[in-house]
Amino acid sequence: MNTIALNFEDGVTRFIACRPGETVADASYRLGINIPLDCRDGACGTCRVRCESGRFDPGSYIEDALTDEEAAEGYGLACQMRPQTDLVLAVAASSEVCKTKAAALKGTVAAVRRLSDTTFGLELETEEPVGFLPGQYVNIAVPGSGLARSYSFSSVPGSAKAEFLIRNIPGGLMSTFLAQGAREGDTLDLTGPSGSFYLREIRRPVLMLAGGTGLAPFLSMLGKIGETGADQPIHLVYGVTHDADLVETDALEEAAAKIPGFSFETCVASPESRHARKGYVTAHLADAHLHGGDIDTYLCGPPAMVDAVRKTFAERGLNPASFHYEKFAASGVGGGA
Repeated sequence: MNTIALNFEDGVTRFIACRPGETVADASYRLGINIPLDCRDGACGTCRVRCESGRFDPGSYIEDALTDEEAAEGYGLACQMRPQTDLVLAVAASSEVCKTKAAALKGTVAAVRRLSDTTFGLELETEEPVGFLPGQYVNIAVPGSGLARSYSFSSVPGSAKAEFLIRNIPGGLMSTFLAQGAREGDTLDLTGPSGSFYLREIRRPVLMLAGGTGLAPFLSMLGKIGETGADQPIHLVYGVTHDADLVETDALEEAAAKIPGFSFETCVASPESRHARKGYVTAHLADAHLHGGDIDTYLCGPPAMVDAVRKTFAERGLNPASFHYEKFAASGVGGGA
C-alpha cells in the first residue's frame, strides 16, 4: 500500500493508506474523508488535486475536467488517479468541509534539554510514530492552562520520539512549564500535524533560511533528505541574535557530512558578537547559492525576517521559483505560505 498525505487548504494534514489499484478518492471515502467529489467519472473536475510529491497513474478523463496544461503542472483527479508511490496532495478545500479534522495525539515527556539560556529541546514519546510532513508543526496543550502552543517538529517523520526546539520566553506558558513543572513521564495532548510549510519534492537547488528556533523544521527536513537523498545543492543560512543562541550546530555538521551537496553557515546579529559572520541572514545570501533565482526557498523565522528577505530579493532582482515560509510569533508557530 502507498501512503497518501492529504494537505487541506486550512493546513490540516491527514494520512491515508491507499490499496493497490485503489483510487485516491475511494481510499479517502473508505476512511471517512469526504474530499470534494461529484461525478466519479473524470468528467466534472470537482475532485482536482495538486500532486506535490510522488508519481501516479492519472487514469482517464475529459479535457473539460483537467486540461493538458494542468496535468503538466502536477494536477490530477482524485476519482481517477492511482498512486504508484507515496504521494503528497494539496486539496483545494478545508478539512472541515471534507468532514475530517486534525488528529488528537498524546505524548509522554521523555526529556527536557536546556540547549541554551534561550532554547529548550523537548522530547516526547508517543504510542506510535507520528506521521507528518517534514517542516510541519503540532499544537501542544500546556498542562493546567487550557491553552496550546504550536511548535514545528525538529525530528524526522516516523521517529521513535517527537522532538521540538522551544524558545525560552520569560513568563511564557510553555517556557514556565518546561523550566519548572515538566517531569519525565508527564502526558501532553497534541493536535496535528498542520501547516503548509513542508518540504516539497526537490527538483532544483534549495535555499533554507532559519531564524532562531526557526531552525527546527529544517532539522526535520534535513533528516528526511538524509534518508532519501537529493541530487540538487542545498544551502542553509541560520541566523540568531546572540552567540549563545546558536544551537544544534552539531546536527548541522552531521547533515553536511551525510548529505552530498548540503552546506550551511551561521551568523549572529549582535554587534558584540565574536562570531565569524556578523549581521542578519540577508547579509549572507551569496550569489553562488541563489542560482539566479532558479531556487526553491524555504524560510522560517519572525515576521520581520520574512519581510526583510522579500525586500532583499526584490532589491537584487530575484524572483525565486518558489518561496515557502513560516512566520512565528514569540509564543510559537504562526501562519505560513
